[in-house]
Amino acid sequence: AVPEMDLYYYPVVSACRNVLMVAKALGLQLNKKLVNTLEGEQLNPEFIKINPQHTIPTLVDNGFTLWESRAIAIYLVEKYAKDDSLYPKDPQIQAVINQRLYFDHSNMYGSLAAYFFKPFLTGKLGSEEDLKKSTDTFEFLNSFLEGQDYLAGDHLTLADIAILSNVANFDALGFDISKYPNVVRWYANAKKVTPGWEENWAGALELKKMLDLKLKASQ
Repeated sequence: AVPEMDLYYYPVVSACRNVLMVAKALGLQLNKKLVNTLEGEQLNPEFIKINPQHTIPTLVDNGFTLWESRAIAIYLVEKYAKDDSLYPKDPQIQAVINQRLYFDHSNMYGSLAAYFFKPFLTGKLGSEEDLKKSTDTFEFLNSFLEGQDYLAGDHLTLADIAILSNVANFDALGFDISKYPNVVRWYANAKKVTPGWEENWAGALELKKMLDLKLKASQ
């Protein structure tokens, strides 16, 4: 039987797109339910009943509820994958994937938000110091990819998919990736081999549109 799963999401949010790409790679159908966090829809009492932390993405799988995109991605693989290629059982490869997922959360998303998401709060992009967090993050990412085609092991895993969702945002928002040759090489390949790349890119472009409107409105 095909599992009935609801995903509460908003396409501009990279974490939501991470889950969408993982589901696509696993051949899973998700019932997508839009939650516009910019309009505060995550604070609707019905949604708080589902997820008291009121964050997206939130997955509901036949009565089982889970949030945090990287936890959802691992759950989907462990429950529904036909093999372990996206999250190999090998403890060392899995450990590297976990490290990359933490890096994605704290460094990739953290540095993106510090500079590029400031307009949603202040109407202006972050400071030079905030931007340095992004350049430092890309230097780390570039070093992880030295001599490597993928972020963990020798094929596409959850590490690549998660980081791809955020790199797409940096790219769409005009961050200059060209200074990081290993990232450029990895990114070109990741776009080709990751199921659901087009939807991911469309969400990143939508984010750029929203950000441009914020910046314009505050001029």
